[in-house]
Amino acid sequence: MIKKPAALLLTPRRRWMFRFIALCLIPLFLLGGLEAGLRLAGYGFATCFFRSIRIGGREYFVHNENFSRRFFPPQLARWPDSFCFPAIKPPGTIRIFIFGESAAMGDPQPAFGASRYLEVLLRKRFPGNKFEVINLGITAINSHVILPIARECARHDGDFWIIYMGNNEMVGPFGAATVFGAQALPRWAVQLNLALQRTRTGQFLISELGRLGGKTKSESWGGMEMFLENQITPGDPRKDSVYRNFAGNLRDIIAAGVKSGAQVILSTVAVNLKDCPPFASLGNRNLPAADRQRFDRIFDEAKSLQAGKNYPAATGLLQQAAKLDPQFAEAHFRLAQCELELTNAAAAEEFQIACDDDALPFRADARINAAIRQVSRQCAGDRLVLCDAEKNLAALAGAARIPGDETFFEHVHFNLDGNYRLGKIWAEQVAPKLAAEGIPPATTDWASPADCDRALGLSIWNRQFVLQSVLRRMGTPPLSTQFNNAERSRKIRDAELTLRQAESLPDAARQVREEFANAIRRAPLDNYLYQAGANFLEAIHDLSGAIAAYRQALELRPDNFYDCLQLGRLLGEQGQPELGQAFLEQATRLRPSLPDAWFELGNVLAAQQKYDRALECMQHAAHFYPLEPSYPCYAGQMLAKLNRHAEAVENYRQAIQMKPDYWEAHLGLAGELVAVNQPEAAMREYSAVLKINPRHIVSRLNLGVLLARMNRLDEAMACFQEALQIEPDNRAAREYLDSVLAHKAQIQRN
Repeated sequence: MIKKPAALLLTPRRRWMFRFIALCLIPLFLLGGLEAGLRLAGYGFATCFFRSIRIGGREYFVHNENFSRRFFPPQLARWPDSFCFPAIKPPGTIRIFIFGESAAMGDPQPAFGASRYLEVLLRKRFPGNKFEVINLGITAINSHVILPIARECARHDGDFWIIYMGNNEMVGPFGAATVFGAQALPRWAVQLNLALQRTRTGQFLISELGRLGGKTKSESWGGMEMFLENQITPGDPRKDSVYRNFAGNLRDIIAAGVKSGAQVILSTVAVNLKDCPPFASLGNRNLPAADRQRFDRIFDEAKSLQAGKNYPAATGLLQQAAKLDPQFAEAHFRLAQCELELTNAAAAEEFQIACDDDALPFRADARINAAIRQVSRQCAGDRLVLCDAEKNLAALAGAARIPGDETFFEHVHFNLDGNYRLGKIWAEQVAPKLAAEGIPPATTDWASPADCDRALGLSIWNRQFVLQSVLRRMGTPPLSTQFNNAERSRKIRDAELTLRQAESLPDAARQVREEFANAIRRAPLDNYLYQAGANFLEAIHDLSGAIAAYRQALELRPDNFYDCLQLGRLLGEQGQPELGQAFLEQATRLRPSLPDAWFELGNVLAAQQKYDRALECMQHAAHFYPLEPSYPCYAGQMLAKLNRHAEAVENYRQAIQMKPDYWEAHLGLAGELVAVNQPEAAMREYSAVLKINPRHIVSRLNLGVLLARMNRLDEAMACFQEALQIEPDNRAAREYLDSVLAHKAQIQRN
């Protein structure tokens, strides 16, 4: 009998080891095969924040359009404003990374945000140096998103990191009031989720789990309005988890910056306390019914007294209300307003309580800023400095020292003066560090706001665009439902009116042209200047000049979504849809979930009579933004061109259901009803157009024609006569009227 070597004997212990190895290796092999298969099939997306491109034979870094998909559903993806910097930092260049959310980004117009003022201030004070200010702020993100961005930045030779974040901790990804998925997860669970999504397998599993869970609540981006149903009470225990996560993420971000060799400037966060009421107030649900009735009575009476400017009496009642229900944020805000009118020092504290107890927490509260200061102490060192922007901006807010509309447009986004102030606060932190490195300033004075505005291309026209954007925002919830919204909106409209009057002054446009030319001569590689110039040129109807400016901007930053979109749109409007098509197709490839590019691509395709493809584009736009009535309306136009009249009718009806006063949809529907031989229904739609837009000549003429066909001659004559009253020289109206008069005379003769 042959005896086996001892090494080959499978002892129980060895058998157990083999089973354990098999149990581990087989799943690993299967997962590895799945991962490889998904990658070969092109499934999923790259999760890095930066991607490299080549311009003029050199390597540059731009943002990865898919980065945010780890944090947001695809239809709600967010992006930074465009940036582009060399992979190898040129000698003599000072590179500054800005980390934050929409306020740091410079919303509503990043071209005139705080980071842009910072760049100009430093450039003018240290003219012998090149400054690269790279703004990485993104709307709706928070520290969970900023941490992986920071870790990538650690490899890109930044000299300064400026951290301005904290407004979105509750509403951003994994926050207690978020609409983007799981709420208030422990930090380890967030990190596990994000680590899984770095793999294609993880992306596949999370996508399938999301599919099984049904549709995302928000099918398209809806701004702050998306959060209206996600109100949280001041004492919600999930908030504690958010504060812990914020502090942990902030420590790791600082550590990454310090380890990279950068000077980290950690900023506290300022918000509008004085002029921004709470977006929502949730009372104590356990308050006895009698106390609730008493609270309501006292609060209503106090509001009436406040409206009548009886501040002492209103203050007394509001103090009673705040004692009855200390969590009701609006009571604290109104109390603060009354105390401020009475020059009471307690106003600042009450304004802060109103912010802290806001049931829609879109602003950094006291605990966020306390965490920033605490982490700053914990991470103290030579490469970290605390920049107390909250305190410094309060000092610039007048005698009350409570930040309000002198600094902000609404709740957290800085107005143009506020952006200059914040940029200067940051610059005052950077300058001493440069001096310590042996980089002396050329002057001891900072550039004035007016000097910076000229350098940034902030003209009369560009200011108007910013204010118009803010007004649109102020017209939607929850901003539109704030009790002082009408007064705040009126002030913005008054400012816009003043600018409109200024633009009509002699030589205003010529002077702005010269200022843009001078600014571009000083900073020829600043693509923001070309974009701002293009906006101005389009406003004064110099479309060829605007097209040239966008082309120059695109040369500096190829694959820039905004420039592709605007250039394609303008080429289409200038009668060159074939040229515009290529740029708009590129825009849809860059951001396939944004409806704007699909809509504009549909327009240029329709101009080339490519109605099938144009219809597909309009349907894409409607899919990504189903709340916009113009998309089914334009799809109806394409269906009409394709003689699919029944479907066109349904699209127009859908648009009208979404927006009953959308006269363009009523007009389109009327035309389709004529095409399918429903004249009575068509007349009702033409009448609907005229009820909304009484001066619409085409609808009057078409209604008159239909009435004439039905021998309702007197009514037809009235339509044509009314058209002539509006446009006395309208040839078609005169001819129709003469024809009806002749026909009526012939009937009378017979």
